[in-house]
Amino acid sequence: MKIKRAFRVWQRHFTVYTKLYKSSLALNFIEPVMYLVAMGLGLGAFVKEINGVPYIKFIAPGIVASSAMFAAAYECTYGTYVRMTFQKTFDAILATPVNINDLILGELIWGATKSVLYGTIIIIVISLFGLVDSPLIILTIPFLFTVGLIFAGISVIFTALVPGIDSFNYFFTLFMTPMFLFSGIFFPLDSLPPVVEKIAFFTPLYHLVNIMRSFAAGNIMDVKWDTVWTIIAVFVLTPFSFRLMRKRIIK
Repeated sequence: MKIKRAFRVWQRHFTVYTKLYKSSLALNFIEPVMYLVAMGLGLGAFVKEINGVPYIKFIAPGIVASSAMFAAAYECTYGTYVRMTFQKTFDAILATPVNINDLILGELIWGATKSVLYGTIIIIVISLFGLVDSPLIILTIPFLFTVGLIFAGISVIFTALVPGIDSFNYFFTLFMTPMFLFSGIFFPLDSLPPVVEKIAFFTPLYHLVNIMRSFAAGNIMDVKWDTVWTIIAVFVLTPFSFRLMRKRIIK
């Protein structure tokens, strides 16, 4: 496996994206902004503050995290599946010197890149609206990439296992949506039964939300254990992505 060849896969995806970005932008940008406006201003009219923070400021960093999550998840489920099954893009790529491992690594890096892209866009938006208290939020970009790799890896694993494209409904309904709702974006998890917070601890979005919220407030020392968790998760999950997707492609 060579980084240079994986980069060529990434470069191919980026070139295609530059031609189709408008439709992707609508899905990954407008939706989180609508959540921010609807929940922050709508529900925020009734929930004034959480932990001394105005409600819209409380949820804004979490919206960044969720945007990054869904960007990688959509790209490495539907996007990867279509390239593999319908467009036969994988067959064309593998006819070049790029091998299967290079191809999978390129997919993962591209998914993480989409996390950084859309997460950064939402960071700019919430900053322009005065919802960020510290310029240190810019330091979250490497975390967007790292956690983006985790979501890309999880999505590639599911893509390698699904019998058909309709099965992604289960992935988003039974896994992604509960994680979106119960990772501390919209309310503190300590208000729920302790078991909920314990389950949330094992989800990557929970840690990314903590990281985004801490950096937005300038409390960078609060994220050391979240950082450790995300790094460990990358090394644990990534090998499964390669192994399962390799079996799917060869089959």
